[in-house]
Amino acid sequence: MLEEAARVLTLKAGFNTAVVVAGTAALGMAGGTVGTFLLLRRRALVSDALSHATLPGIAAAFLLGVWLGLPGRSLPLLLAGAAASGVLGVLTIQALVRFTRLTEDSAIGAVLATAFGLGVVLLSYIQTLQVGGQAGLGHFILGQTAAMAWREAVAMGVLALAAAGTTALLFKELRLVAFDPGFAHGQGWPVQRLDIALMALAALVTVIGLQTVGLILVVALLIIPPAAARFWTERLAAMTVIAAVLGALSGWLGAALSALFPKLPAGAVIVLVAGGFFLLSFLFAPARGLLAAALRAGRLRLALAEQQALRRLLADADASPAMRRWLALKGFCRNGALTGRGHAAARAAERNRRLWERFLIDHPALAPATPDWGIAPIDRVLPADLVRVLEERARCT
Repeated sequence: MLEEAARVLTLKAGFNTAVVVAGTAALGMAGGTVGTFLLLRRRALVSDALSHATLPGIAAAFLLGVWLGLPGRSLPLLLAGAAASGVLGVLTIQALVRFTRLTEDSAIGAVLATAFGLGVVLLSYIQTLQVGGQAGLGHFILGQTAAMAWREAVAMGVLALAAAGTTALLFKELRLVAFDPGFAHGQGWPVQRLDIALMALAALVTVIGLQTVGLILVVALLIIPPAAARFWTERLAAMTVIAAVLGALSGWLGAALSALFPKLPAGAVIVLVAGGFFLLSFLFAPARGLLAAALRAGRLRLALAEQQALRRLLADADASPAMRRWLALKGFCRNGALTGRGHAAARAAERNRRLWERFLIDHPALAPATPDWGIAPIDRVLPADLVRVLEERARCT
């Protein structure tokens, strides 16, 4: 099993398997890249409506192919129908928001439910036809990676790379619209066109991901990798790269696991892998992860308690036994009394407290953005000239 897993992961388990795994990884990379700007633009749920809106297009394209005597199961025809109905769904949402009093979430819910219901009705009708049993359109709901031909996988990979490349080319414009659309509009940037371009890229990723993860789960590739990347960084460029890497890893590992365990649905496995990356990021990311935040909060509480204990001992008051033991471990206290290092640390803590209090009195609206500004040494946070002014005012009072 380990040897087979190594062969699949290193793309040595056969040409078809290697192409499918590589194509799925490219799809995940494109989803993470495009999804970053959807997340920042607060358009994540639009992608959900877009994916559900593709179902009636798939069914209608199949019926059109049957009516014209074309092979109704032709993948290009079905994907063209999915793209058309998906774009129509997004335009309908924008029209409802613009020309009615509906909020965006209400418009998304209405379009999502209506489109999916219409798609289910059309699928039910197709099953009554003589060709309905061979349609296989139900696979587009949950995906069927294993049934993908190598030509389809190559096409999916090429389109996914094109979507990621287009997003990279429009990086500056999409960044401006994502963070300050009002400023972008005032500067003459075509905000509406850029939004449409972003939705078109999301539609492209959605359509090419239908056969891999299905229309219900494809939205996960557009949302989960960027959401996970957000825990790791505060910079957009780094977030975009991390989201692309996490999306690619989700597609690569998920498709490999599906190849190793054919009875597992590939789309669901890919999404579960992405969810695993999200959970790891949520818990262990150093920038915004839960564990890192808990450690930072613990350090702040300990630093505050340490400074309070030092000031109490400096004033010949008592400190808790736990803090006395802690100060003794640091060499600040011995036999309940401050050492030379302890006296220096206590005087520094008292000075720090007085200057921060003076700062809050003189500049109550200018609190620094750092979370430890009341505990950290004031000389490290504020400019030296401002600290000198605070010292003079503190001495005068």
